[in-house]
Amino acid sequence: MLPSRILPALVGTAVVGGGALTAYAMAEARRFVLREVTVPVLPQGADPLRVLHLSDIHLTPAQQRKRDWLSGLALLRPDLVVNTGDNLAHQQSVPALLDSLGTLLDVPGVFVLGSNDYYAPRLRNPLKYLLPDDGKRHTDGAQLPWRDLVAGFDKAGWADLTNTRATLEVGGLRLAFAGVDDPHLELDRLDRVAGPADPEADLRLGVAHAPYLRVLDQFAADGYDAILAGHTHGGQVCLPGGRALTTNCDLDPARARGLHRHPADSRPGDRGSSWLHVSAGLGTSPYTRVRVACRPEATLLTLVPATPPRG
Repeated sequence: MLPSRILPALVGTAVVGGGALTAYAMAEARRFVLREVTVPVLPQGADPLRVLHLSDIHLTPAQQRKRDWLSGLALLRPDLVVNTGDNLAHQQSVPALLDSLGTLLDVPGVFVLGSNDYYAPRLRNPLKYLLPDDGKRHTDGAQLPWRDLVAGFDKAGWADLTNTRATLEVGGLRLAFAGVDDPHLELDRLDRVAGPADPEADLRLGVAHAPYLRVLDQFAADGYDAILAGHTHGGQVCLPGGRALTTNCDLDPARARGLHRHPADSRPGDRGSSWLHVSAGLGTSPYTRVRVACRPEATLLTLVPATPPRG
């Protein structure tokens, strides 16, 4: 048995340590970072294409620091914006979001929605994220003004990829897209977008909010050169070095964020495989504004010509 004077000291140390970790995690959730990634995916001879990937902003109007940082991304002057959902976290978020995007709305863009564009976040035990997915989805919360969000993006000319395909001309290239509604809520209708990707396009991109394997498998099999998604928050609370413990879907934690291949063991040039970029996102639930070893992010993807196969 510990001496009576030691036990209070240990408890005090644990409390201080826990408080310090919480303070660090709250601070990290506000340390926004721009990731820059090069993806060798364009046809030979094409000029580089700069794509800004935004995801999981989870904005509330009071988050002025996040709004200012988001506004500054316009200085990157991307050629294309891809928004993979979960923009909202408050009934009044749409005007604040559109204002923060500013001149990015003048750039060609595409988007899909996530569960937290449809439904307001709810207070829940954050430890549940570390448990296996039980399949339960909370759709009984207050509806968010997602129709206003879609109207704002539509007005800007961004293409709505909700269970549909679209084609854009960007930087002198023909880009073909396929997108699905949120797979986490099982709103994806792969039957509406399934089939070979446009063979005449210079680049073919699949877009989804949550990177469930059924969606990734379909896009890869259909010949999409790359797939962009979010939802995972990069694990949000990770081990030192950024090792994710969970993805909140059936994607393996090793691919919770960043650029990878799909299938995971495939290589560039393999038939039925794609590049996969998963954004760790810019936000968190307003009830759990913490991140550990996983800073909030946006990503500037520089698309360049693919290396021709040796032969």
